[in-house]
Amino acid sequence: MSMVPKLLPILLLISSSVYAEEVLHQSLGKPADTLTNQAKWNLTIFPDGKNLPAGKGTSLQGAKLFALKCAACHGPEGIGASADPLVGEVGSLTSEDPEKTVNSYWPYATTLFDYIRRAMPFDAPFSLTADEVYSLSAYILSQDDIIPANLELNKETLPKVVMPNHDGFIAYYPDKH
Repeated sequence: MSMVPKLLPILLLISSSVYAEEVLHQSLGKPADTLTNQAKWNLTIFPDGKNLPAGKGTSLQGAKLFALKCAACHGPEGIGASADPLVGEVGSLTSEDPEKTVNSYWPYATTLFDYIRRAMPFDAPFSLTADEVYSLSAYILSQDDIIPANLELNKETLPKVVMPNHDGFIAYYPDKH
């Protein structure tokens, strides 16, 4: 008996599964490279303020926004709820119970702006305007007296803010900037 009758069902099965895979595949969404080349997805804010957008905000404006958009997760004063605390514990990193909050751990205030802009609120990232992000940044930074409550943050003033743990990091490649 020939091998063809025995191999035919196997060949049909293999070829039909390949065909079915091609037919059933649906091209959904957009390619990742298309998305990441969009300005709002491809905007890095550097420690020196490079790429910060125009805008401005104060702690008073930020307090109102925080109550509306942030307090449900971060607590009414930013000391934590279902999400981690943002403020407090400045100086605790060398204690027995260090607490890594934005204000106690992060080395650059521009990182706060970048993170809020990209990731917050959790259910609607990229939904805040530049003015709202500056205002929220001002509110969070003023809670631990890192900046005066009346300071207006903008693309000139934000990079000048010196965070309490600014010198707490060691450059892995000190010769590269």
